[in-house]
Amino acid sequence: MEKGIDMNGMTVADVMTYGAVSATADAPYRDLVDLIETRSVNAVPVIDRFSLVLGVVSASDLLHKIEFAGGHDRPRIFESRKHRQNRRRAAGMVAHELMTAPAVTVFKGTPVAEAARLMETAGLRRLPVVDDLGRLVGMVTNRDLLKVFLRPDAAIRDQVTEVLSTVDGEVTAEVDHGAVRVRGTVYGRSTAESVTARVEAVDGVVSVENRVEWTLDDTVNAMPV
Repeated sequence: MEKGIDMNGMTVADVMTYGAVSATADAPYRDLVDLIETRSVNAVPVIDRFSLVLGVVSASDLLHKIEFAGGHDRPRIFESRKHRQNRRRAAGMVAHELMTAPAVTVFKGTPVAEAARLMETAGLRRLPVVDDLGRLVGMVTNRDLLKVFLRPDAAIRDQVTEVLSTVDGEVTAEVDHGAVRVRGTVYGRSTAESVTARVEAVDGVVSVENRVEWTLDDTVNAMPV
């Protein structure tokens, strides 16, 4: 098993980048542009003196100054909240005037799958990672989350075996580059059919081939849900 990877499941701490680039609330506009350009990132967390995350300044936030330059896009009678916020950011000169707040953050111990759902729901490509006190410790990107699929086959097999150890029968698992093949026999058909979903939930699993057989069809008289 690779160092830092828990066979019981990967968390943000296993895939994140430690020591994120950050800025203080009074960081000037041009310094923020320089940070994003020289460090090849698309967003910078804004922190206070205790390293607590106040917000995030993205490249998109900084581009509003170009979007609204020259007064070509004047205030509208029926202006959306988002458009109004973007106009305000366009006039910003320091980080706290430009940032999106509050920031969407994730804890180090958050499971990778949960972080991926949060990122998708929020429509973000990266999240500041914080410790239990809310202090910035790093960043995690959508590319980082893909590292879960580089998990060693042995670790995947161990966790699959553990997940399936409670089924009422004998099953074995083989893993090849994340592809899992499960064989064996269990008592009920419903248990056999549930194997695929159970294994798919294991970190690093790319596909599941369910060859588990059953001895009793316990779904025949099952009441519809």
